[in-house]
Amino acid sequence: MERHDGYRRTLRLYRSGLLLAIILTAVPTALVQWAGLSRSSTLTWVLVLVLAQIVVHLYCFLHIGTKRSGRDELGLILFTAVIVLLMVGGTIMVFVDQMQRMG
Repeated sequence: MERHDGYRRTLRLYRSGLLLAIILTAVPTALVQWAGLSRSSTLTWVLVLVLAQIVVHLYCFLHIGTKRSGRDELGLILFTAVIVLLMVGGTIMVFVDQMQRMG
């Protein structure tokens, strides 16, 4: 019986995560397509909703919460993201420098 309760709880979490992910994808799309907001406000709202989308994915699908083991995993994910951003940023910086030197 306890096993079925855990399954139902997990399934409910996946369903709510899917619903939130769909909403957090549709709202920025609608903002870009139809809203009469300024460019900077639209960009701000899209970035806020992107961060919310990341939190939903981490919590609902990757099961990374605020418990001790979840914090360790979150730290690992954040460290990996920083390293990837540094690599991508450095690559873009080198490409931009090369374009300026060639032109």
